[in-house]
Amino acid sequence: MSLRFELNGKIIETDMNPLTRLLDFIRDEEKITSCKEGCGEGECGACSVLIEGVLSMSCLVPLGSVHNKRILTVDGLKDTPEFKILEDSFKEAGAVQCGFCTPGMILASYFLLKNNPKPATAEIKEGLSGNLCRCTGYITIIEAVKMASERGEGIW
Repeated sequence: MSLRFELNGKIIETDMNPLTRLLDFIRDEEKITSCKEGCGEGECGACSVLIEGVLSMSCLVPLGSVHNKRILTVDGLKDTPEFKILEDSFKEAGAVQCGFCTPGMILASYFLLKNNPKPATAEIKEGLSGNLCRCTGYITIIEAVKMASERGEGIW
């Protein structure tokens, strides 16, 4: 069975086993290493992608389920104004330490702000609840999302 989908704006056609995890395809076949394997159980958010605009854990998604769908990794956001706002906000707030969780945190923040441009602190915490960080203690990440919300007014 031939699968066809869009990954970061690129049309992909593959005959790979449809049970292959999307995460493995992204990393091994497309060499996109911003998607990370943290837990392999959908608990940490390191493998976050957007599938048809919905935040998803690529370690839980079989390749066959993305046929005819659009997938976006953080790499697909890099040339957008939204990414620049998030990147600058994360830097200024000191929300990045080891960086392992950062791609997933950026995508979760992007997804949150697209759906709720002015989130309250509790809404930010809920929006990021599927993403684990072992370094920052989350306070700086929450501040970065608040900063991005303010800076991106009208763009989200």
